[in-house]
Amino acid sequence: MDPIGEAHRQWVAHGWDEAADGMVMVTSLVRAHQLLMERIDAVLRPQGLTFARYEVLRLLAFTRSGSLSMARLGSLLQVHPTSVTSAVDRLERQGWVSRSRGEEDRRVVLATITPAGRAAVEEATDGLNKKVFEVPGVADVPALTALLGELRAAGGDAVSSGG
Repeated sequence: MDPIGEAHRQWVAHGWDEAADGMVMVTSLVRAHQLLMERIDAVLRPQGLTFARYEVLRLLAFTRSGSLSMARLGSLLQVHPTSVTSAVDRLERQGWVSRSRGEEDRRVVLATITPAGRAAVEEATDGLNKKVFEVPGVADVPALTALLGELRAAGGDAVSSGG
């Protein structure tokens, strides 16, 4: 039995017809998120990473200098500054990131990826590419990405044509 299909049936039976399809979409999206996070965690957990910490490392590795301010990290990741601080704290304890003050403005705190952090993020990226991103479990990835882009745009995100 499909529990989400049963929930749809119950919504309709209780007279919530106009909301039933939306409830199924939201519930399906939440379940799909859970399934994807299980796959991502299976790749990252053995390396001592969470997806949030992986994203920090990946962003830092993408920069020419290997550094970003904590404020810029939060903005790019679309998370609260406390979440960035927590992720960087853990990465620093792991030896994958270091923190320093900005040279031009000492109030700015920079996070910088270390050589060990670069090695860790490249290994993690290789695993994610092979086990998650190359085989996401959906046949028409661009169509789903476009639909999710509509949802993101409706929520106020700036959305490019590529995602």
